[in-house]
Amino acid sequence: MEEERTRKKLLILYATQTGNALSVAERVGRETERRGCPVHLLSLDQYDARCLAQEGTVIFVVSTTGQGDTPDPMNGFWKDLLQKNLSRQWLEGLRYAVFGLFVAKKLDRRLLDLGATPIVRRGLGDDQHPSGCEAALDPWMASLWNMLNKIDPNYLPNGPDFLIPYENFMAKPKVRILYRDIDKVDSQVSSKSDLNHMALQIERARRMSPLKFSLDRPDCILKLVKNEPLTKSGCKDEEVHYFEFEFVSSVVTYLRFSPVKVLLQWMLSYFVVIWTLNHSSQFILQKWRISFLILVMSMFASAEHERERLQYFVSPEGRDDLYQYNQREQRTVLEVLEDFSSVQMPLEWLVQLVPPLKRRAFSISSSPSAHLNQVHLTVNVVSWTTLFKTIRAGLCSNWLSKLDPEQRVYVPVWFQKGSLPPPRPSLPLSLIGPGTGCAPFRGFVEERAVRTCKQTNTKTKA
Repeated sequence: MEEERTRKKLLILYATQTGNALSVAERVGRETERRGCPVHLLSLDQYDARCLAQEGTVIFVVSTTGQGDTPDPMNGFWKDLLQKNLSRQWLEGLRYAVFGLFVAKKLDRRLLDLGATPIVRRGLGDDQHPSGCEAALDPWMASLWNMLNKIDPNYLPNGPDFLIPYENFMAKPKVRILYRDIDKVDSQVSSKSDLNHMALQIERARRMSPLKFSLDRPDCILKLVKNEPLTKSGCKDEEVHYFEFEFVSSVVTYLRFSPVKVLLQWMLSYFVVIWTLNHSSQFILQKWRISFLILVMSMFASAEHERERLQYFVSPEGRDDLYQYNQREQRTVLEVLEDFSSVQMPLEWLVQLVPPLKRRAFSISSSPSAHLNQVHLTVNVVSWTTLFKTIRAGLCSNWLSKLDPEQRVYVPVWFQKGSLPPPRPSLPLSLIGPGTGCAPFRGFVEERAVRTCKQTNTKTKA
C-alpha cells in the first residue's frame, strides 16, 4: 500500500495534426508504464494551460504542420503561453521534456522563458531519417528515464532499467468492439429525408470511437450531383475529375478569393464499429505505429520462423530492414498480415493498432457568387508506383473518382478558412499554384467574371 501511494503519475501532453505525434506520445507512455510509472496521456486541446504552473513534471510531444506551424490542437494552448502578462517565474517549479521538430524548438524556448526547467535536451525527430523519428526518439527516451530517476525515484520505483515484459504488460487490448447492423446504417446515411439523423449518427460514432478525432459534427451535408473526368480515358500521366456538390442540410458561406478547403472524412468513425476486410486493406502503415504492430503480431504468430522474423524487425539491429520492408514499399496492413499468415490477431488488437485514416482537404474550385448552392472540386486522382513496381492509389481521391451521382451519394464535410485575403477587384490577377494546382483558381476566375458582369450591367443601365 505504501508503494502505491508513493508512485507518481507522469503527465504526457501531445499535439498532433495527422496522428504522428499521438503515435510517438503513445510509445513514450507505453515505455513509461513498462517501467512501473502510471501515465496520463492528454491532447493539448483538452488541457487547461493555466494548470501548468501546478504540475511537477510534464512531457510534451508536438508535431509541426505547414511551414513550421503549430498543429491545430495546440493553437489555444500556445496562445495562452504567449500572453504578455506571464512572468518569467510563472513556471519556476515545472520540470519538462519536449520531443518534436520545429514547433518543439519554439515550445522549449517559451517554457524556458517562463522559468521551467528542462529534464533533458529537447529531442528533434526527423521523419525523413532512414529509420524515421525513432532514430532520435530511442536515445532521447533513454536519457529521459535516467534523468527522471535521478530527479525523483518515485516516478520509476524499480529504476530506469526495469521493464515489465510485453507479454505481461499487454494482457488485454484497450479497445472494445461494438457491432452494428451494416444494412441499417447504410439506409440511415443514404436517406435524403433524414440528413439530420445522419449527422447525429456521425457524431455518435465519433464519440464511441476509442481513437482520437478532433473534428466535431460536420458543418453540412453535401449531395454529389456531378462526377466528370477531365482527362481522356486511359491517360497514363494523370487522371483528373471535376465534382459538383449541392448543399442539402445547410448552406455554408465561404470567403471569396480565399483558398478555402473542404475536409472529407469519408469513412468517419464507422470503421471502428463496422469492420470489413476491404476497409482494413487500405490502411497504409505509418512509420510511427509499425514497430508496435509488428511487436504485437509476434505474440500471436504460431509459426516459429515468422515469430523470429517479427521479433528481429522490432529489435535495434532490424530497424533498417523494417524500414526497407515497410516504408519503401508502403505496405498496407492487409499485406503485412498476408506475409505472416500464422498470425491470428484478435480484432480488438487490430483496431487498436491500425491508425485512423487522415482527413483529406481539397481546395474549393468554385465561387459562391457564381454557384449559390454548390461547392465544386477539381481533384487529381492520386496513384504512384513503388520501387518494387507495386501500384498504390490515394484513398480519398480514388474513392471520389468512383462515386456515381445516380446512387444518391451524401458526404459529410467541414469547411476550413483559408489565409489568403481577397485582392481588390481592380487589380489584375496573376495566378500561380505550385502546391495547389489550378483547382482554386477556377473559383477566383469565376468570382472575377461575376463581378465584371455585374459592373457591365450596371454601366449599361446607367
